[in-house]
Amino acid sequence: MTTPQSMDLGAFAHPALFYHSTTEYLDCLVPFITEGLHAEQKVLVAVPGPNLAILREALGGAAAGVTMADMTEAGRNPGRILGSVLSRFADQHAPHPVRMIGEPIWASRSEAEYPACVQHEALINNAFAGRDLTVLCPYDATNLDPSVIADARITHPELWHAGAKETSLAFAPNAVREHYNQPLPDSSTAVTYTVRKLSDLAGARVFAAAYARWFGLSPNAVSTLQLIANELAGSVQHTHGSCRLAFWCHDGHVICEARNSGCLDDELVGRRPYDNESPRGRGLFVVNAVADLVRTYTVPKETTIRAYLRLEEAA
Repeated sequence: MTTPQSMDLGAFAHPALFYHSTTEYLDCLVPFITEGLHAEQKVLVAVPGPNLAILREALGGAAAGVTMADMTEAGRNPGRILGSVLSRFADQHAPHPVRMIGEPIWASRSEAEYPACVQHEALINNAFAGRDLTVLCPYDATNLDPSVIADARITHPELWHAGAKETSLAFAPNAVREHYNQPLPDSSTAVTYTVRKLSDLAGARVFAAAYARWFGLSPNAVSTLQLIANELAGSVQHTHGSCRLAFWCHDGHVICEARNSGCLDDELVGRRPYDNESPRGRGLFVVNAVADLVRTYTVPKETTIRAYLRLEEAA
């Protein structure tokens, strides 16, 4: 059983909204947005396209004062949301308080994407603790699995539903993040290349390009896979010793994985805005920016980072 976790968030607010209808969605979010605008706060709305459209219509002329993003594009890789969407917006307007709405989970999210979504929601608390801002996260309680709602109760310290607000007694974001920090199984179809030192990265790029062309990827996708392989290997090799790169195709994606015997000891690496990252973090930020999904597994004696590139976009 999950138990409440002590975490001092200071002025930071991170509520989850459980909505059951479009009416409930608008009844909560429209006042949240307009109250922020009336207080002269900057407001960001990053939700799936259909929800973005109904919010824009409901806001009318007030929508012009809101920064809007389609989360199915801006956040199709959950690892991109913190650095490229939320933190970027908050930092642009610092030190002033901002209001942000982020809806990273919807019913068609894949099984592979979901753990990365939960880890993202948990890490929001670490990233913004102590800052005077709000990230409100809507959850479609009608169409999402009950297990998703249960995880939301663990990643959010406050819960909003049916006009009521309550403290989440299940709040334990670090615990749920570790729960989804699971080993990523090998593929029997993978081809591998070992990077023993940073000077081997040129060979890794050549290997990645040959693999991409073998599958008929477009020239742009070949370059993207080379970039992913280069940045993954360079970032992971900073942790400890040589790095094994592996490439394979599965479920409509070409996958590049980097694995070595070190540990990533910074849970936010690759998730901060590019200018705020370490050299290693900049490499992982780039991978998050260009990949359609990034999954990570790290323990004291192993780190695995797996990047997915959609084949239909790469062909």
